[in-house]
This record gives sequence, structure tokens and C-alpha cells, in this order.
Amino acid sequence: MQPLTMNSKGDIQIDINQVRVDILQGIRECTDRGLTQTAKWLAELNYSLKDHKITFEQQLTAFDDGISIEEKEAYTLAKTYFDCQEYDRAAHFLENCLSAKCVFLHKYSQFMSSEKKRLDNATDLGTENTESTQVLLDLLSYFKANRNNLDGYLLYLEGVVLKKLDLRSQAVTVLQAAVAAAPTLWAAWVELAGLANEYEALDSLQLPKHWMMYFFAAHAFVELKLSEQALEAYMVLVAAGFEKSTYVTAQMAIAHHDRRDVDSSLALFRELYQNDPYRLDNWDVYSHLLYLKEKRMELANLAQRAVSIDKYRVETCCVIGNYYSLRSEHQKAVVYFQRALSLDPQYLSAWILMGHEFIELQNSNAAIQCYRQAIDVNRNDYRAWNGLGQAYEILGLNGYCIYYYSRAAQLKPDDSRMLVSLGEAYEKMDKIPNALKCYYKAHSTGDIEGMALFKLAKLYEKSNMPNSAAAAYTAACQDPANAGSKELPAAQRYLAQYYLRFSLLDHAAHYAYKCLEHESTKEAGKNILKTISEKRSSATTSQPANLPEDLPEAIKNVSTVSITHDTPKTPLPSPNVTPDNFSTPVFTRKSSKYKM
Repeated sequence: MQPLTMNSKGDIQIDINQVRVDILQGIRECTDRGLTQTAKWLAELNYSLKDHKITFEQQLTAFDDGISIEEKEAYTLAKTYFDCQEYDRAAHFLENCLSAKCVFLHKYSQFMSSEKKRLDNATDLGTENTESTQVLLDLLSYFKANRNNLDGYLLYLEGVVLKKLDLRSQAVTVLQAAVAAAPTLWAAWVELAGLANEYEALDSLQLPKHWMMYFFAAHAFVELKLSEQALEAYMVLVAAGFEKSTYVTAQMAIAHHDRRDVDSSLALFRELYQNDPYRLDNWDVYSHLLYLKEKRMELANLAQRAVSIDKYRVETCCVIGNYYSLRSEHQKAVVYFQRALSLDPQYLSAWILMGHEFIELQNSNAAIQCYRQAIDVNRNDYRAWNGLGQAYEILGLNGYCIYYYSRAAQLKPDDSRMLVSLGEAYEKMDKIPNALKCYYKAHSTGDIEGMALFKLAKLYEKSNMPNSAAAAYTAACQDPANAGSKELPAAQRYLAQYYLRFSLLDHAAHYAYKCLEHESTKEAGKNILKTISEKRSSATTSQPANLPEDLPEAIKNVSTVSITHDTPKTPLPSPNVTPDNFSTPVFTRKSSKYKM
């Protein structure tokens, strides 16, 4: 087993000369087989290493294309047909060829033809395309019959077919053999990363000792939304000599986006835009960042730029869709996301974003269909599961909400938003202990929206647990991040009344004065201060009151001081004492494994 952990010092040793030789050979192999996306990825990586010169002899290493003289004409003709997307013609002229590249191009042409026909017929009444499935089954039969004659590229194609037929475990096994036989075949690594559904699955893979493994590990971390590990992995690659790679920079920007570091992600995308202004890859993420920052003019310029480059790219459609969404023209946004999906039905971002737009349009049923399609594309994307939870919450089906929010929280355990939503669903179904656990865990993992403690306190209050409610409210009020929260006035009023009940007048006065700062609680604050004044005037002539037995120890220790001694009538600093010894735990995020 090859561990997928990066060296903590970032000092992995990669022979850049060997990398360039491998890349050049991989470009030739992939280009000859029609694997254009992998060839493009390798060419971009090769360009980023152009300063690392290799010797002339290394560039001219013997390269045998593996095509016999008798089959060269048929191969050349079929390859031109393949490049023109005439897949059936390409397969026809290669039918009797036996060379490795000819066999691959023949089978790949059959596969691409079936996929093209399936997509073209996708709008026909939603009927299942049995012809396409039969082509996949025929290909699978060929692979099984010729098991001992398959090279890395044919193994990759077999893995893709198995994945299409939803035979995932078999696909993982075959793709591992593919990357071992053809390590520079990036498409096989990407398919393998898409099949690994958790960190443990990655760690158990049998991978070759090859420099491509580091790119695979970093890519897989991004796919699983393990942003910290992904950034660490890409920093290792940058230190190893890939600092000029646009791919590495884009992936780091996506990792920053996934960890909600919008400014760092935007800075990297703007740097990419300056260095490669015609690169449309990942502009859907770039436009989403501008949407989050409400940069309307910059997003409009980006949309115009994308249209001028290629208006029929899926990224262009997503950029325009995000622009219309920012302008609250949600119906127009849906049109452009649908256009993106007509170009590529497997485009995950478009399904999720279109689901969000249907939520805005209050069309929950359509949103549910979009999120389900997104899950079919990638079951490991928490956004689709969270979107399903939101849609069913709108429909009032809290049982479904709990299931989908739970799946989202499993995939993104460090995101408090799903935990808060899950707690709300439990609360609506009167599963109070589960709701309390969700709110507390959301607070512990780092509350993004600042709502977990307030919801926890309200639920304690609703459950007739005043001491615990006061503890949670106190922790919320002492958190500087909640300074502008709309929930703060009600929390301060509750604490003022709570401390007044136990005759802790200094504490009550502190929160009563805070109540005066808000219009909604000003009258309540005045009434509490009036009561405090009456209690203080009577405290000089009367004996201390007996304290309730259920009063927390922390409050009992200071209660006598509040009752028997004269205290200033000005607002006090926030008391350090917190009932029930409620504390804000500091959790360190696990850097290794997240179990599903």
C-alpha cells in the first residue's frame, strides 16, 4: 500500500528531467489515441516546466508508435474521422486492425459513438437508451475475452465502461491496473479519484511509485473537500518545481474556495486571469466567488469576456447564469444553467447551481430533481445533499431533511451550517436531545453563521433548563463575533432576568444596561433596572435571601457579594462566572481521516 500523505517538510524529490521526458511521451501516446483532454493537461504541465531544459538526446529517444506499416493508412484515416467526431466511420475503418493504438481507437470510437447518441436522444420522452447500454456490454465482453492483452489505455477504457455500468468496485480495481501500466494517463487518475468516496478508500489504493501520484493525491483531496490536506499537497508540488503550473494554481484557488477563504481564492483566480486570459477552465468557480462578494461589474466583465472567447462552453454558461442570479433574475439564470447542461449533462456545478435557482423560485420539486442529478454525477459532493435537505425542509418533510442533512454533515464534518440545519430538523420533530447535540457540535467545530449557541440556548429555555440556557447565552454574549447579531438583544434580556431572579444584581445590571442599547429591549431593560434599584435599597435593611438549591455552584460563590455589599450602579464588565461551568471547547481539526 502506498501512503498518500505528504512529507511534513515539503521536501519530496522529483526528477524534473524525467518528468519532462515522461510528459512528452505521454502527450504523443494520448494524442495518437484521441485522448485530447489528457494531452492538453500534460502539455500545460510541460509548458510550466519550460525553464527546466532537457538535453537534445533525451528529446529524441526512440519512439515507436506501435502501428504496423500495413495499418498506418487505415489508422491515419480513422484518426481524422475521430477528430471530426465521426466516430462510427472511425470504428468502421479500424475494424480489422490489430495494432495496440488501432485497437484502442476502435473501441474508444465505439464508446464515444454510443455516448454521443445517448446524449442526442436524452430529450426523447426520458426513455432508456438500450442501444447505448448494449454497446457498453459488448465492450465489456471484449475486455474480459482479451484480459491478457490489455495495455494501460484499454484498461482505462474498461474502467470507464465499468463505471458507466455502476460496477464501481470492479472499476477501482481495473483503474489501479491502468495507472500502473500507463502512469501519465491523467484521465485514469481522475476517474479513480472520483470513485474513492472517503479518505480511507484513498489510503488503501495500490498505486505506482510515480510522480503522478502526488498530483492524484492532491486532486483527490480537492474532490473530497479536504481543503487543508489539498493545500498542503499542492504546496509540496510547488516546492518541487511546479510553481508556474496554471493547473496547480487553479486547484489551490478551488481549495481556498472550499474552505471559505474567498479573498485568497479570488487573488489566485485574478493572478490566473492575468497570466492566461483565455483560460476558461474553472471560471464557474471564479464567477461564484464574484457572486459571493457581490462584485457585479467585475462579474459582468467576466461574462462578456467568456462570451467573446467561446459562448458555447459550459463555463461561459455558468458565468452568465451566476451574473443573472446576482441580479435576482433567477429565471434567466436557469436558462443558462440548462444550456450548460445541454452541452455537458455531467457538469456538476450547473446541476447544483440550477437547483439553487429553483429554490429561489420556490420550485422545490424541480430543485430536488436537479440535486438528485448532481448526486448521480458525484455522490461525494456535500452541496447536493445539503440542497436536498433544504428542498425537503421547504416542503415540510422533516424526516427526509434529517437523512439528507446527515449525509451532508458526514461529507463535510467541519461545516457548522449542515449541523445547525440538522438540529433544526430534529427540533421540529421534537427530538430534543439530538437537536442539542447538533447545536453543540456546530458550536464546537467553529460556528460559521454565529447561530449555534443562540439556538442551543433557546432550546434549553424551551426545555425548561434555565441554568443551561443562561450558560449558552453567556458564552454567546461574550463572543466578539456575535457583536452585531440580531439574536443578541433577546439573549441579554434573558440573562438580565435570569441573574435578577437569583438576586445577582451586578450581573443583572450589566445585561440590563446592554438592553438599553437596543430598541426592541429598551423597555425591558428599564423595568429590570428599576427592580434592581428597589432590591438594592431594600438589601441594606433586610437579611440575604435564601438561594434556591438548584443554583449552580459558580453563581452561589458570588451571590453573597451581590446581595450584601454596596455595588456601583454603572454597567459592569461582563462577568467571568458562567453558570453550569459552560465552556467553549477548542477542537483541533483532524488532519487525517473522516469516516463516512
